[in-house]
Amino acid sequence: MTALPAALAGLPDDRKQQLRDRAAVASARMGIGLGDAATPGALAVRLKPRFIVQRPHLEIIDDACRRVLAGEVDRVLITTPPQVGKSERAAVWFPFWWLTHRPRHRVLLTSYADNLAVKRGRDVRELVREFGMPYGLELRGDVEAQGDWELTSGGGMKSTGIRGSYTGRPADLGIVDDPHKNREEADNPELLEKIEASFSGDFVSRLAPGAPVFIIQTRWAPLDLGGRRLKLEGRRGAGGRWLVIHIPAIADPGRFGPDPLGRPAGGPCPHPRIPVDDVPALTAYWAEKRASSRARDWAALYQGDPVAAAGALTTEAILERQTVRHPNVERVIIAVSIDPSGEGRDVAGVIGGYLDDLGHCHWTHDRSAEMGVDQWARAACELAVEIDADRIIYESNYGKGMIRFAIRTAWDALRREWIAEHAGPEPDAEREPKRRAHWDQIVARCPYAHIPRLVEQVSRRGKLLRAEPVAQQLAEGRQWLDDHLPELVAEWLDWTPTSAYSPGRIDAAVHLSLNLLRPPGTETVVSNPGGKSPSGASPVHRRRVR
Repeated sequence: MTALPAALAGLPDDRKQQLRDRAAVASARMGIGLGDAATPGALAVRLKPRFIVQRPHLEIIDDACRRVLAGEVDRVLITTPPQVGKSERAAVWFPFWWLTHRPRHRVLLTSYADNLAVKRGRDVRELVREFGMPYGLELRGDVEAQGDWELTSGGGMKSTGIRGSYTGRPADLGIVDDPHKNREEADNPELLEKIEASFSGDFVSRLAPGAPVFIIQTRWAPLDLGGRRLKLEGRRGAGGRWLVIHIPAIADPGRFGPDPLGRPAGGPCPHPRIPVDDVPALTAYWAEKRASSRARDWAALYQGDPVAAAGALTTEAILERQTVRHPNVERVIIAVSIDPSGEGRDVAGVIGGYLDDLGHCHWTHDRSAEMGVDQWARAACELAVEIDADRIIYESNYGKGMIRFAIRTAWDALRREWIAEHAGPEPDAEREPKRRAHWDQIVARCPYAHIPRLVEQVSRRGKLLRAEPVAQQLAEGRQWLDDHLPELVAEWLDWTPTSAYSPGRIDAAVHLSLNLLRPPGTETVVSNPGGKSPSGASPVHRRRVR
């Protein structure tokens, strides 16, 4: 059924003809056809081609809208980074598109504040006023307030704050856009409970039987409105009710599962103001957001992965206190630590850091990612050269000699590649002695000439028991971290023994700290076959950190 016949159904014949005539005139004036647009995005592009920019993440939202209209889904949770167009698509174009198909339906939209909700209602009303006639949508002159208006066909829209008044006739579509104002509200259990009570007791009670619900939000806390819904009703695909569209700023399939956009690990989220194929610009944009955000905010707002105010291993206050950018210390031992992953199924931890002349440990670099053996070995070797590491520490529980072999193989490959790029093919010493001497001089400068000491570390106890001594070092002020390690910080705040993912970053950071710091009693959780405690080794480097 096209949109206009939907609006005409049940009307007297003279009224039907009147609407047909007015729709034809409006359609000719605006240059648009009377047929349906398959999705809200398609409708938006048709009506405002100069202003609407379609992006892959918006197409996923469009498909969810289509599935809701078709009756395939009745609960949708959309979480993306801020300012990527999700609210305009799902809270403005979606209800207008819905009314072109269901002109007798009533839409109920709520947000954290009345003024934001009313603005959404006004935006939809203006679309009806400007483009509605070809689809049989006409505002009733006596009921057209910004936050509560009706159509001559019987449908309409009411917009109010989430803790406001929901009086009126039942709604056929419910939309919640940004139910939480800010971090302060999301961290307040009393306010969270009030929002939950308003949603479940007031908002849902105003929905007609079978009415679908959209929640569009930035995640703030594990038990914010979206988190509470998933806990109570579950996800589709796991026996639950909610279709979850979770698009993080930076793809992390190892943590979140298959990416909705099919991005590899590290792939950036599209943005309406950046060309979709300009990956460097997108990557730089999200890197700037990450650098200017606290770790917990980056995890929640941009990655859609909220953590509690106090984590299982440490607290945000301790991590903030132990974060420093330019410590005035000397590096005594510099190391790279690896927590391997098997065939790229989990995040492989690759952490760089050092022991300073005060006996404190520092985490400085995080190159962890979802990687296979060749990738994490190569990443560790490249980081070792970058920070001039004395040693590479690796957990050998599940790889034994394979891990050591993988590191050496990656190092040799990087050495050959560097020589090929900077020195070229090896000349014959007898036939071209001068060229060979020059070649030897270049090769002597190869940063991969000598591999750092490889230190095997065997874990004897579980992850939590290994991490607890390092968490204690954080609390006592002996463990520090650089201020641009948001994923590592988020993992320390979020991971618990019951978490569904393996904490590769924590594991690698713990191995580094246990090897360099040697807190008392850690011989029960790790051992270093053939290794020597750093506390008994003579310093091989003493470099001032500027």
